[in-house]
Amino acid sequence: MNNIPSVDLADFISGDPKRKQKFVDEIGKAYEEIGFVALKNHFLDNDLEENLYKEVKTFFDLPLEVKKKYEIEGLAGQRGYISFGKEHAKGKKEGDLKEFWHFGQEPAADANLTEEYPENVQVAELKNFNKVGIEAYRMLEKTGIYVLRALALYIGLEEHYFDHWASNGNSILRPIHYPPITEEPKGAVRAGAHGDINLITLLMGASTGGLQVLRKDGEWIDAVPQEDELVINVGDMLERHTNNKLRSTIHRVINPPKDQWDKPRYSIPFFMHPRSEMRLDCLEECIDEENPKQYEDITAGDFLHQRLVEIGLLKK
Repeated sequence: MNNIPSVDLADFISGDPKRKQKFVDEIGKAYEEIGFVALKNHFLDNDLEENLYKEVKTFFDLPLEVKKKYEIEGLAGQRGYISFGKEHAKGKKEGDLKEFWHFGQEPAADANLTEEYPENVQVAELKNFNKVGIEAYRMLEKTGIYVLRALALYIGLEEHYFDHWASNGNSILRPIHYPPITEEPKGAVRAGAHGDINLITLLMGASTGGLQVLRKDGEWIDAVPQEDELVINVGDMLERHTNNKLRSTIHRVINPPKDQWDKPRYSIPFFMHPRSEMRLDCLEECIDEENPKQYEDITAGDFLHQRLVEIGLLKK
């Protein structure tokens, strides 16, 4: 396997039981083997994606002193702007060569949450930035819920098992800017090798290449989706909840060849998190004699807190 498998969400929502089962089998098998797929026929249309990229590029082109106004102390990077080099991969001290923004959940009035999410930070200079960001957030969240429904069926759970936990969950939409590289990086890359924290991650096509996925045999392969596909991978929360049945695969964003250092890179992942009280205890359906329980019981909120400390966004 030299590229990630491609699957079609239209199969799952077709109303045809055979096509639906085909999608469940394909995505489940891919997530057991490599933890990544490219997904076509999702709910994010081209116009919305183009508008979001336009707004994001305009924001990152603002003067640093303007962007820094939106880096809010005390939020641990949960909302607003996070400046260059602040985040690093777990176990790595060098900061990643990127700056980014966080849009968070704006829950429905009837969400019945037990927690309070921070409010999104409003960018005064760009009247459409927040509106377009939240529209994209909603379409990616909708896509993610359908993917989780397929995975629930693959595991042997009721189809809507994840719906309550993922709807109005603590998800994050993260537009990232990797600026041009101006000098030889000292041990730093655009994004160090890491696994994602959350249930699943949905990634819009990056403006340039660089995303690589670590195969089971230790080889790095390029993740190259088609133009209209989302890259979707399993995160550590789902790996833990499924007792390693579904794989949270290590991935990275490598620096480009030196003759392309002058080109910036933009990338917009949606990190799908559940409500914080969701229990990530290993599912009984994923435990047997050959694969005994691998993890201690924990809630999603406690696991997230641990990991934010490990990657440098939260102080102990």
